[in-house]
Amino acid sequence: MYGAILGDIIGSPFEFDRGDKTKNFDLFSEGCGFTDDSVMTIAVGEALLAVGPEAAVKKIEDAVASNMQDWGKRYPHAGYGGSFRHWLKENNPKPYGSYGNGSAMRVSAVGWLYDSMERTREVARATANVTHNHPEGIKGAVVTAVCIWMARHGKTKEDIFQYVLEQYPAEKYEYSIAVPLDKLEKIYQWNETCMGSVPAAMRCFYESDSYESFLRNVFRLKCDSDTLAAIGGAVAEEYYGWTGFYNEDELLKKYLDANLYNLVKL
Repeated sequence: MYGAILGDIIGSPFEFDRGDKTKNFDLFSEGCGFTDDSVMTIAVGEALLAVGPEAAVKKIEDAVASNMQDWGKRYPHAGYGGSFRHWLKENNPKPYGSYGNGSAMRVSAVGWLYDSMERTREVARATANVTHNHPEGIKGAVVTAVCIWMARHGKTKEDIFQYVLEQYPAEKYEYSIAVPLDKLEKIYQWNETCMGSVPAAMRCFYESDSYESFLRNVFRLKCDSDTLAAIGGAVAEEYYGWTGFYNEDELLKKYLDANLYNLVKL
């Protein structure tokens, strides 16, 4: 999950399009810190490890919902959206039909934990369904997890590109992966939906040649930068084999608190 979490941390100062992100700036700055993306990524990962690889869908959903509420209450000021903040306080939380990018930003553990693509899809759907049960919310989680799974299993960038294009065809989605980054940079507007975030993040990955270059591609867009960096960062890390930061562990220890860091290192 390092790629997702470091993407969130590095992207956090540039959310809401702060500053000129087209320049070669220092990736780590005083404004860096973890957000809800990291908290929920870790919460989902811990829940899945706890229930085990063969758990039934209902057991997964219950564990994920319970763990997200638990961690959300521990970190109430991590930057959650309004509907999700309300969901965190519910005694009997129900999905609320969201298609926001929260389902995709928290799903990275699914791409690493399961051997088959079919099981990866099933579990990704379950992690989304507890809140983001709109078809587009579910799709965002599934596509992100499958892209990580594909990278882990040696699929090429073209394979990943074609898969994402099938899910988000250019004739239906404005920010399809088919849109080149030079054009995407000109037309992209702030978007917190799955369909506005997942294919754009994957285009940034497609035009990258390293984890760092993926991040710099993301920061060219006027986007929800920490979330796009978390979504595609998980794929980039797996595809390139690592994040490229030799001090990776030191960075995680610096920007996460002890509770989050210890879980990431499990």
